[in-house]
Amino acid sequence: MPRYFLPLLILSLIACCIEVDISVPSFPDMGRYFHVEDGTIQMTIAYNFLGFCLGAAVYGPLSDAFGRRPIMIWGNAILLIGAVACVISPSIPFLFCARFIQGLGASASAVVIFAMIADAYPAKDKAAQLVGSMNAVLTILMATAPIAGGFINEAVGWRGNYSIVALISLISWICLVFFLPETRNAFEDLRFSKIKEDYQQLITNRLFLSASIVPSLSYAAYLAFITQASFLYIETYELTLMNYVLHQCIIILVFSITSLLSGPIIQKLGARGCITTGVPLSGLSAMGMVLVGLLAPKSPYLMTFFMSLVGLGGAISYPVIFAGSLEIFPDIKGTASSMIMSMRSFLCFAFVALTSYMYNGDPLRIALIVLGGNILCLALTTKLLRSDSFSRPVA
Repeated sequence: MPRYFLPLLILSLIACCIEVDISVPSFPDMGRYFHVEDGTIQMTIAYNFLGFCLGAAVYGPLSDAFGRRPIMIWGNAILLIGAVACVISPSIPFLFCARFIQGLGASASAVVIFAMIADAYPAKDKAAQLVGSMNAVLTILMATAPIAGGFINEAVGWRGNYSIVALISLISWICLVFFLPETRNAFEDLRFSKIKEDYQQLITNRLFLSASIVPSLSYAAYLAFITQASFLYIETYELTLMNYVLHQCIIILVFSITSLLSGPIIQKLGARGCITTGVPLSGLSAMGMVLVGLLAPKSPYLMTFFMSLVGLGGAISYPVIFAGSLEIFPDIKGTASSMIMSMRSFLCFAFVALTSYMYNGDPLRIALIVLGGNILCLALTTKLLRSDSFSRPVA
């Protein structure tokens, strides 16, 4: 692969990774602009993930049939259209549609990129380390996104944040058109009967389902907190916009630094050790969040501390489980990646919608949702630990 291969993949992921974090600081202002309640604004994230879910279900099989490169280019073109539509949105229904289209396009990169990594780097330990390193770079960008979003919102308003996403989407699309190589050597005929068989094979495999759902639940619970964080810290904890941004940055930086060290962590703990350390740590930390909600509901520092530990546990276990899930069915990595991302985005849609409905300013409600997701992760992890695929030490 050319030297610019990984940087190009990272560039194509930036727009779909920062779109949530860069826009969240603007939620209170957007609510006032459109004259809608907090929960309505939060649904812009839910509609985005609904589009993401539908797009993710098809991009993998399409990339297996027609190649990774053309699907990346067309998907990112849809992302660009949705991003521009967000900038010019005159009403909430229009913004919902724009966010849906944006999610529909963003899922192309999220699905196909990890299939491309699996194509180019077939060794599972190498792929896991690359996934961890990419997570680190992306989450560092995510950590700076709310800071940038806060300043942009103060300077030019909420449309400025969507404009930045649109600009990055345009740059990324141009680079993909001119520089993205093809990583898939053999193509398959697009047969709906074959796609149905592949999905049936994935759905009926308990190991694959467990390996797919664990990181998906973890991320969905994390995102449920992030989408509510601006209202929690600004309205309930009565912090300034920039103080809220700093709290969110701490949470994301803990995850990013741990992800950056994923290679040494995997070598030290092995696959099983990463799972038995990371998943329980997230679960126990989520319990700490519930205790904060019960005993210290006005303490933003304790909430940030325990949420940071939730992210720490996820960063330890995520690369191993995600890379391992793609190797369970190595011949249909594109379809497997599609199903994983589609499942993840649907869970994110469900968790964000549930949180938008339940949240009333009480931090305990958010903590309970994060805890619920992590309890389910703990239950499903027992299935992974019975498999040789997730118990062998990494060479």
